[in-house]
Amino acid sequence: MIEDILEGDPNSLTQAVSIVIPAFNEGAHVADQIRCVETVMKGTGWEYEILVVDDGSTDDTAARADSAGVRVLRRPQNRGYGAALKLGISRAKYGFILITDADGTYPVESIPGLLNLAFRNAMVVGARTGKTVQIPWVRRPAKEFIRALASYLSGRHIPDINSGMRVMRKDLVQRYEHLLPDGFSFTSTITLAAICNGHLVEYIPIDYHSRLGESKIRARHAYDFTLLILRTIVYFNPLRVFIPLGGLLTLIGIGKLSIDLVRVHKFSGSVVIAFLAAIIIWCVGLLADQNARMAMRR
Repeated sequence: MIEDILEGDPNSLTQAVSIVIPAFNEGAHVADQIRCVETVMKGTGWEYEILVVDDGSTDDTAARADSAGVRVLRRPQNRGYGAALKLGISRAKYGFILITDADGTYPVESIPGLLNLAFRNAMVVGARTGKTVQIPWVRRPAKEFIRALASYLSGRHIPDINSGMRVMRKDLVQRYEHLLPDGFSFTSTITLAAICNGHLVEYIPIDYHSRLGESKIRARHAYDFTLLILRTIVYFNPLRVFIPLGGLLTLIGIGKLSIDLVRVHKFSGSVVIAFLAAIIIWCVGLLADQNARMAMRR
């Protein structure tokens, strides 16, 4: 007899989802996006609510969303993508949270596929690996580097680390809310937090359309994402960072020692410094790993 292992208690959640749409100066598109989401949701059989978080828009985003007949949460000042999501999720009334954007990039027709897998996972992510993916070529190298780095450091293949279309459990977000940033790194952080702590995360391929309007992503965000990945991995699995770093210093020390012995038949102080630095980094990594494991038991 086959027994499926589900994430958490399958009876603790009902077939109901809160759809959170963060929006900043999306007045030209938000109402159409809401109507598209509603059209898809009516065919799923799920009970649902739609919350639009107007994150300090200077246009008529809030008014356009309100005209579509959904709940609108409006902030007087822009706080960031992650802050908007956290506000919407905190006000959501259902245990499942679905997030998507107001700019038309994510295909709403993929929502039923995400919901179909929701009960057996802590998070279901729409990976932008479908047949039609309109990501600007200038962004692809940085995006692939960040994805590969996250996959290596987490020890699991991650098809898409920061997709903005996913279904997740509200209690998962609440558990790691203290780690979730206010900016675009929200999705990257919740992805790494879930994977590094053994929560069930499943990916399904989706398409990704050209954005309607102006993108909010800037070049500096690649640096922010990279730093965020390193910080999150150090928090949950520090040895994945400290062991390779210490190993690199050890190799440098061995290389310098070999050169010194060949050229001057003695080793220099820099060799000693490299080996001592490697030992110190490994010791710090072991202490950080111990602290991480103790924190996860609480």
